[in-house]
Amino acid sequence: MKPRAHSLDTSDRPFLDGHFLIAMPGMTDDRFARSVVYVCAHSSEGAMGIVINQRAPQLTFHDLLVQLDIIPETPEIRLPSVASRMIVQRGGPVETGRGFVLHSTDYFVENSTLPIDDHVSLTATLEVLKALAVGSGPASAMLALGYAGWAPGQLESEIQANGWLHCTAEPDLIFDPDLDAKYERALALLGVRPGMLSGEAGHA
Repeated sequence: MKPRAHSLDTSDRPFLDGHFLIAMPGMTDDRFARSVVYVCAHSSEGAMGIVINQRAPQLTFHDLLVQLDIIPETPEIRLPSVASRMIVQRGGPVETGRGFVLHSTDYFVENSTLPIDDHVSLTATLEVLKALAVGSGPASAMLALGYAGWAPGQLESEIQANGWLHCTAEPDLIFDPDLDAKYERALALLGVRPGMLSGEAGHA
């Protein structure tokens, strides 16, 4: 049996913040092909999420910190372990010049950090990048440029049209630097292999 996108059960939990969206093979928007999106906010007013498995081309975390004048442009600078493993990712097509950091909840900035669930928060200010650069930031973090956004009802319509599967997010998967493995690992959370999926629209 070929799985179809899950329908949203409004009698249970109508919103998907803290969940993964996993693109189906029939995804018509190339920007989201084989993408895994972590949903940061979802309400009747729309949705916002961060793609967690697309690398931003030709830009390292070190280079970004230099561009933002957070660290000097010298080869002697060595970043703390968490920062040294950071990959600049492409979070979505909206506000692509702005950085968004998903991170563990051991870091919080008043009026800047948005707690999403018990394990993951979002901070989109320079403070978190400065903290990461000096080793006082969160234990786990990923940086993305831009985000994905949906108008009211748009995400629900895309799910009903078999555009996305969804499941509860796994924090370890969000912060894993092996971006190429994330799509299949996310599907595995649902017990699905890529070859089992149909790109045809279904009626959930």
